[in-house]
Amino acid sequence: MKTNKSYMKRLRVTKKGKIVARAPGQNHFNAKRSGNETRRHHRAGTFHAVLDNTAKSRFLS
Repeated sequence: MKTNKSYMKRLRVTKKGKIVARAPGQNHFNAKRSGNETRRHHRAGTFHAVLDNTAKSRFLS
């Protein structure tokens, strides 16, 4: 089975096995946002998805 490359680009796995995703909506239209809002979006948030091990291996290997 092929790896889903679009997921690979958006997610990463930490050392402890957590899945971390970048905050969405940061590619363009950022000029009208305040500095605090822009900086808040720089942080990566945990990704909550109900995936079994086979789905995780498909998306993240």
